[in-house]
Amino acid sequence: MTLFDDSTAHNLEPMTNATETLTSGPAVVENPEPQPESVSQPESAPQPDSAELQASAPETPVAAASDDFAAALENFTTETEEAVGEDHVIHGTVIKLTLTHVVVDIGAKSEGMLPLAEVLDHEGKAKLQAGDPIDVLREKGQTEEGYINLSHQKAQRLRAWDEIERAYNEKKPIKGIVVDRIKGGLTVDIQGARAFLPGSQVDLRPVRNLDGMKGQALEVAVIKLNKKRGNIVVSRKQLLEEEQSEKRGKTLEHLEENAVLTGVVKNLTEYGAFVDMGGIDGLLHITDMSWGRLTHPRDLVNVGDQIQVKILKYDKDKQRVSLGFKQLTPDPWLDAEHRYPVGAHVAGRVISVTDYGAFVELEQGIEGLVHVSEMTWSKRMKHPSKLVNVGDQVDCVVLSVNPTERRISLGMRQLASNPWDTLHDKYPVGMSVEGRVRNLTEFGAFIEIEDGIDGLVHVSNLSWTKRVKHPSEVLKKGDRVKAVVLAIEPDKRRLSLGVKQLQPDVWDSFFEHHRVGDIIHGKVLRVANFGAFVEIAEGVEGLCHNSEAVDGNGQPMHLEPGTEFDFKIIKMNQEEKKVGLSIKAVGEEATRHEVESYKHPASSSSTSSTIGELISWKRAGGDSN
Repeated sequence: MTLFDDSTAHNLEPMTNATETLTSGPAVVENPEPQPESVSQPESAPQPDSAELQASAPETPVAAASDDFAAALENFTTETEEAVGEDHVIHGTVIKLTLTHVVVDIGAKSEGMLPLAEVLDHEGKAKLQAGDPIDVLREKGQTEEGYINLSHQKAQRLRAWDEIERAYNEKKPIKGIVVDRIKGGLTVDIQGARAFLPGSQVDLRPVRNLDGMKGQALEVAVIKLNKKRGNIVVSRKQLLEEEQSEKRGKTLEHLEENAVLTGVVKNLTEYGAFVDMGGIDGLLHITDMSWGRLTHPRDLVNVGDQIQVKILKYDKDKQRVSLGFKQLTPDPWLDAEHRYPVGAHVAGRVISVTDYGAFVELEQGIEGLVHVSEMTWSKRMKHPSKLVNVGDQVDCVVLSVNPTERRISLGMRQLASNPWDTLHDKYPVGMSVEGRVRNLTEFGAFIEIEDGIDGLVHVSNLSWTKRVKHPSEVLKKGDRVKAVVLAIEPDKRRLSLGVKQLQPDVWDSFFEHHRVGDIIHGKVLRVANFGAFVEIAEGVEGLCHNSEAVDGNGQPMHLEPGTEFDFKIIKMNQEEKKVGLSIKAVGEEATRHEVESYKHPASSSSTSSTIGELISWKRAGGDSN
């Protein structure tokens, strides 16, 4: 049986307030909305009629209200509060916000209280202030202070539940806002209801920084729902996969080799970029990004860039797509031979330095090599980095162009005068020069006579008198020496020098004072298969052939280095500086002398040797020692 009808409740409103003034409980700011279905009394409850109520109403002071009426009113308030269950949303008003809770007037005997965290946004700021309306749901029990336990989140969830159920049943997306990062994923606010978004369901690929998604508005699909427990699980990945599948189907309709499509750069690696062309990814390799040289794909594109690409290759079975970007523009090498003719002066930027030269970018996609030998006229440069560095702007001359091999040879030294062209005028043949020994080799010594100009003193031009096997026997690195210019070959960049030419030529002196037929004393220096080399004067050597090294009896003689004999000069060649020697001819000369002395004894008295001495000398092989 109903205790009061609507009209009676309106008549009692002033008395209710007055009566509550007398009670010790907290003041009620606003009565809850009338809910006839929920507000009911047990059949055993007192049922005062309207006459009784009117008799005890305005005419009697509030302090004089009967105890029966106060008890009935108290029962009404208590039973009204108890009738508001968890399935009923209460419209309340925010009274104040504390550090931890929100105090709400719900029109009951006592105010309600809910955790402050339920009204904070993703930045930790309160979304409500005192005086704002708020929907809440009453929870069981009271706080120690006597406040009613309330929940704003449950009230929101109750109101949003119908729409969430509809989205779940119809498999439609629903919008939400990420409010917090929790263990395993994110908390998403869907019209006041809190849903769980697992980290694996946030995106198609794992998201490393889930904290960065706070405050983002997302469309999600409800994949799990338990109204009894109030659990909601959503997925964004499912919607993205469906969207990707739909895009892939449309993209595959137009996907074919040589087609030009627009895509978005999704990821960068050292070897290229992955481009999303609408549900399907293609690889744009770094070699197909630019006609020029790239050290990394980020030099050309960044993640999120929208670019046009050309389909180079499409494998339908594996759904692999190879893309090209540079193919959208003409190959600059096609007319490079006409734009960079041989002999043309060009300018470019050094993009790489190696041991053998430097690469110069003339334009995007066109690079030329300046070989180390074409950088300077000097031969002394050890490394190209001594002359140029990456990023330098340099002027060059085109030496050759090969479009087929995509090569251009450049030169830098050609822009400077060639010192070898004027070397004949500066250092004529026969001129005496002075320089520093820069390097020694087995065949000679290199003498630097000026910066970039080295001359070679061959080992044979180091001494007239010594047989030099290695230049280190005469010179050492760093020595200052004088030499004579012997020959200049500008085309081959060769300068021949001589050191011995500054010394007197002992050969000229020897040929001036000796003739064929002279008998001279000599010392065997070294022996060869064909004969022995004999020192016949300081710095002068003669050859005694094996056929000439026989004694008076015609027997071969064994000449050993260090032994000394008399030799007869049988051949002389001043131009070739050659002298032929013979021991056999010395014996024959002694025989003739013996015969002449026998025929002309008188003439023999003028000689210091007798016939017996000559014969003894002959038998001894001509060695008087």
